[in-house]
Order: sequence, then C-alpha cells, then structure tokens
Amino acid sequence: MCMGIPARIVCAEGLVAQAVTRHGACAVDLALTGPLPAGAWVLTFLGAAREVIDADRARDIDAALDALEAIARGEIDSTQAAAGLDHFFADLANREPPLPAHLRARAGSPDTSDTPS
Repeated sequence: MCMGIPARIVCAEGLVAQAVTRHGACAVDLALTGPLPAGAWVLTFLGAAREVIDADRARDIDAALDALEAIARGEIDSTQAAAGLDHFFADLANREPPLPAHLRARAGSPDTSDTPS
C-alpha cells in the first residue's frame, strides 16, 4: 500500500525541493505540481509531490497516520478503538462524505462542494 505523507517545502530550485515530513528531511520531486515556494504543503507519494494541500489538511492527514502507527505498534487495542478514534479522524467524524463531482448529477444532489465541511 502506498500512503501519502504531508511535507512542508523548505526550499526549492526548479522542480526539486527539500522538505520536512513527520519522518524528517527529504527530497521531493515537484514535476507534477510545478515549482512551489518555501512553506508550501504538499502530499507526497514515494518522494513525489502529487497534490498541493494546506496546513489544516496536512494536520488532518498526520493525525490519521498517528492513529495507524499507534494501532500497528499495539498501543490501541480493540477496546480503545471501540471507544472512539474520532479525534484521529476529525475531518471525517460526524459528517456525511460528499459525493465526487462526477456522481452528483446522477444522484440529483445539489451539493457542489468538493471540500469537507
């Protein structure tokens, strides 16, 4: 499984950047996003920036990754998980996920928002 890791650009030259992730410093290929300024956030997969994101989205993704890592280390058992993991997935908890744009017309949904509320 390939998982996206948020990275904050520290410096960039052309389509190559130095960034910082939850795991430390790394090089990031910007070929898919184009040049970005220092301070920009990107979602990286295997060292390549695939999407420009904001700091809030980066925080939400890191919180979800924290939960996955805690479960993998055995720090969250089934009893704790049943009690609630919502704080790790705050952007998903207590809301109905929106349909993707290409399915809204079929469903007759007036929702035109692609962003979670």
